[in-house]
Amino acid sequence: MHILVIEDDARVAEHIGKGLKAAGHLVDVEGDGRAGLLRAAAETYDLIVVDRMLPHVDGLTIVQTIRATGDTTPALILSALAEVDERVAGLRAGGDDYLTKPFAMSELLARIDVLSRRGPAIVAETKLVIGDLEIDLLGQAVRRGGKAVELTSREFRILAYLARNEGRVVTRSMLLEHVWDYHFDPQTNIIDQHVSRLRQKVDRGFDRPLIHTVRGTGYIMRAAP
Repeated sequence: MHILVIEDDARVAEHIGKGLKAAGHLVDVEGDGRAGLLRAAAETYDLIVVDRMLPHVDGLTIVQTIRATGDTTPALILSALAEVDERVAGLRAGGDDYLTKPFAMSELLARIDVLSRRGPAIVAETKLVIGDLEIDLLGQAVRRGGKAVELTSREFRILAYLARNEGRVVTRSMLLEHVWDYHFDPQTNIIDQHVSRLRQKVDRGFDRPLIHTVRGTGYIMRAAP
């Protein structure tokens, strides 16, 4: 699942992120309420894990706001406030579950598993198609114009991430976080080197390139000119 974690305690956020990634989930992390609310509004998630007390915008307001827009994404509220009234307030705000701190990662994963089974079944993506490019996510195979494209594991992950964000700018920092698991931007051209090799394999020999550079920012994948 694609999960958004909104948690201002860096150590807790890192612990949750590592645990969810180890369980096979795709994770985005935001450290304050305003940034988390903007992220939730801009992207589509399968589940949101949100801390009760956050800077700028608190967790209950985040849940209430996304519910007001008609967004029914399951929301699990984390809080050190264990009183019954606080738990009731969290659920009445639109939360689907309420987990008090401290908690065991195994319990968090179990609660997420329960929430994922509610409502319509979530169908996992197995194939991405961008123009004449086909990406088999299960077999990690790529074909363009009917011809196989041989990629390294890292190149495949970059390509898949760009394809999942078709039409949207992907920054170098986003690639570092989702492909290399780095949460900072080191002074290195490792991203440019990998993308350059990827473009040679995916775009070379074709009239219309799919991977485009956004000067000073990152890259975007699109089939249209």
